[in-house]
Amino acid sequence: AEFVVGRKYKLLWKIWCGSFGDICLAISITNGEEVNLRARHPQLLYKSRLYKMLQGGVGIPHVRWCGQEEDYNVLTNFCSRRFTMKTVLILADQMISRIEHVHTKNFIHRAIKPGNFLMGIGRHCSKLFRIDFGLAKTYGDNRTRQHIPYREDKNLTGTALYASYAHLSIEQSRQDDMESLEYVLMYFNRTSLPWQGLKAATEKQKYEKISEKKMSTPVFCKGFAAEFAIYLNHCRGLHLEKAPDYMYLTQLFCILFRTLSHQYDYTFDWTKLKQKAAQQAASSSGRGSRPRPQQVSNLTKPRVT
Repeated sequence: AEFVVGRKYKLLWKIWCGSFGDICLAISITNGEEVNLRARHPQLLYKSRLYKMLQGGVGIPHVRWCGQEEDYNVLTNFCSRRFTMKTVLILADQMISRIEHVHTKNFIHRAIKPGNFLMGIGRHCSKLFRIDFGLAKTYGDNRTRQHIPYREDKNLTGTALYASYAHLSIEQSRQDDMESLEYVLMYFNRTSLPWQGLKAATEKQKYEKISEKKMSTPVFCKGFAAEFAIYLNHCRGLHLEKAPDYMYLTQLFCILFRTLSHQYDYTFDWTKLKQKAAQQAASSSGRGSRPRPQQVSNLTKPRVT
């Protein structure tokens, strides 16, 4: 049956499901604009408030509508596994910037993982967006700027694969978000992480094994540019209240990018694949005929959907 929320958006179909709700594609009934819709979890109302607090930063989705429709809480927003080094470094530049913005608003994300970064579409196809703030929390008092105290009685928050190596019981702060980002980048480099698939009798023992594996920095970064190990050591060397040096970390990867003689043209790996697929489709439909100039022009425009 047709499902309309807020008298504005018609549900088309479900495209993803997560811990905090279903993600669906919806279309505006007034202008035909497509948006993402999340449903079925009270955590969405908390996420909506955080999105509004974080507005103004690059890569923060814009909330179009949030409310309750029948038995659903609804939020609408825009928003080979191995990548080449060029793609990883362009992503790293934007990822550091997105996390820094969250931190400047006095929040830590605590759920850094590949699935919580999305590429825009259309004119935003080269822009990275940061999503899913359901586990975010303040790391200090907004008025006094006093940092939360050090504690060792905390449960794991976030995804164990990407949480910092000290995730077992220690209070998280900004450096934990940044360390998690290192694991995301190395996942892009390696296609998998050394601690994936570990077996243990209990969940606690599994977390302990994962934490032990994460401490092996030289092995973890072996075979890749030294900048990744330098980045990780910087994050792990920070005290709870110390802010990461975002500029230093960004420059690490920017210098590596220039050293490798890459062009910052926002041509990602998936951009090339889509261009190649479009060219093959055009060639097949044309049965070998010479493409018209406007067709060639359209094929050269990078686009990510």
